[in-house]
Amino acid sequence: MPGAGGGRTLVGSVLATLDGRVAGASDAPDWAAPHLRDDAVREHRERLHAAATTALLGEDDFVRARGAWPPVAGDAAADARDRAFAGWLDDVEKIVFSATMTEAGWANSWVLEVDPFQVASHLRRQRGGDVLVLGGSVVTRLLAVDALDRLAVVWCPEVLGDGPRLFDDDPSPARWTLTGSTVSGTGAHCAVYDRAR
Repeated sequence: MPGAGGGRTLVGSVLATLDGRVAGASDAPDWAAPHLRDDAVREHRERLHAAATTALLGEDDFVRARGAWPPVAGDAAADARDRAFAGWLDDVEKIVFSATMTEAGWANSWVLEVDPFQVASHLRRQRGGDVLVLGGSVVTRLLAVDALDRLAVVWCPEVLGDGPRLFDDDPSPARWTLTGSTVSGTGAHCAVYDRAR
């Protein structure tokens, strides 16, 4: 059960296609953009970040997020939910995993050259809000070692046939329980699964 024993809940958040391809935290490829603008998807994202006090990102996802989201926070023309997410992302503690970055260039950000599993394990033992893992690169690494407590996937009705995948060819057996489900106007399925341990 997520958060059992008073620890923090590790929540992976990704956009995925029907063939299991994943997008990064802030890139909006052609196939993803219409889904990201849908009310149901925005509300799904809002529920995730409302409970989170730390964000984990890989280097590429972090760089894209750093370029895309800060201007949205003060954009009066932007959707209020996008502004709220941008403000949260600007203020929240952000941990970026990178072997090449030396400076994060974004407030409340820390660059670590370590295995994300080490950090995830340490954070899980602490008390506090959820830890939201944004983007495919770190989510897939933590899934591979069974380190996530919750997985939030926006399944987009697209098939790409190429690109990074949510699970590799030989994943370890695991049981997940569906705990939340909404369908967007674009046909995307916003699903939340808790790891059954």
